[in-house]
Amino acid sequence: MPITEENTPINAPRGLAGVVVTETELGDVRGREGFYHYRQYSAVELAAVRTFEDAWYLMLYGELPDAGQLAAFTAETAALRALPGAVCDALPAIAQAGLVSGPLAGLRTALSLLGATAGFRPLYDIDADHRRADALAACAAVPTLLTALHRLGRGQQPVEPRADLTYAANYLYMLTGQEPEPRRVRAIEAYLISTIDHGFNASTFTARVISSTGADLAACLVGAVGALSGPLHGGAPSRVLDTLDAIGTPERIDSWIRDRFQRGDRIMGFGHAVYRTEDPRSRMLRCIAEEFGGPRVEFAVQVEARVEALLAELKPGRELHTNVEFYAGVVMELCGLPREMFTPTFCAARIVGWSANILEQAEDSKIIRPAARYVGPPPPQPVPDIAP
Repeated sequence: MPITEENTPINAPRGLAGVVVTETELGDVRGREGFYHYRQYSAVELAAVRTFEDAWYLMLYGELPDAGQLAAFTAETAALRALPGAVCDALPAIAQAGLVSGPLAGLRTALSLLGATAGFRPLYDIDADHRRADALAACAAVPTLLTALHRLGRGQQPVEPRADLTYAANYLYMLTGQEPEPRRVRAIEAYLISTIDHGFNASTFTARVISSTGADLAACLVGAVGALSGPLHGGAPSRVLDTLDAIGTPERIDSWIRDRFQRGDRIMGFGHAVYRTEDPRSRMLRCIAEEFGGPRVEFAVQVEARVEALLAELKPGRELHTNVEFYAGVVMELCGLPREMFTPTFCAARIVGWSANILEQAEDSKIIRPAARYVGPPPPQPVPDIAP
């Protein structure tokens, strides 16, 4: 292939940090300002005053719905929560196979089956309306899949979705089998809205790479779920609570944190690849946690304050603040979610952001195909004969 300006290799930073790879109308993260938005609205403000369905509609259609549009959209998506019979029949075996790996791993298999059963076709071969219909079907089904896999893994029967409940309330209902308290619904809804999308993180970028090949929507989502499962991306909220448990008491905070700093260990729930100030999602979730109150919240606030103080002492000039996962774990625990469902709950929100990114990427016919710098032994070398 002839070398042109377009395909001439460019040296990029490791991890593509700061490299702009496309244009998007879906939102942005301003790391130095501690601000992020969905389209033209502050994501944190949306989480404070609007419903999950409002934010979902915004991501798909580019505007917030009026009352009539919201009612129609809520009814449309609620009707899509029930699973096809073939998927329901397979869930017990998927849950049994994933007793160790958990619901998020099972979701990869279940999403593939859902896409095949529903007849999802390659994005390249269908129009925008058909793509959007596939996205709605997948997003509506994911909470049903996650909660069913969780309950089956614990020897319980799945709870059928209810069309009369909101997305957040229905999720909690299917998880526990009981209609949830309004304040818990609102807390989880705010968390879900705040985590729908967040720039070109690893899972979103993965979804867009797969979308750029023209693959079907389920394939794109399965790849994104795989990326989210990593502890350096979406897998940390439960580990935050593990950290709080390991510290145990206020008098142990300083010694525990100093030891981790000196060993160079990562402290889960602190630091972010983009933010150089406080993560606005963490600030919002801390306020929600403080509204609940209690010893766990008080202890988490103490740990946050001491980590920042010790960092200022031991590593002057370095910024390290809590990220979304620190107080997300605290809030989800307060709302009665088991730790193994923390990252799946994150997924139940991010599925909407992934889908919006997949649909946007499908409008661009250019495949994402970066280059790599080869650093192995110099080629070509003679191929050795097989040893006698």
